[in-house]
Amino acid sequence: MARMRVRLTFPSALIQEPIVYRLVKDFDIVINIRRADVKADHGWMVLELEGDEGVLERGVRWLKDRGVQVDPIERDVIVP
Repeated sequence: MARMRVRLTFPSALIQEPIVYRLVKDFDIVINIRRADVKADHGWMVLELEGDEGVLERGVRWLKDRGVQVDPIERDVIVP
């Protein structure tokens, strides 16, 4: 299984959409929410994604097609 860390930035139009649920349900991606800040008009989440490499690529492409900004993260996202 492949793993990747990403930061998702949501436009206001997608705040009410179950984006993370769809990644789990439709793409069979295991998700660990590392950090998040979601308000009524904007939001972001830092996620660890785990799944087959092709599935992760399709899931990220789906996010981008929906209008979610996806930025890869190379370092740890939890600061002690």
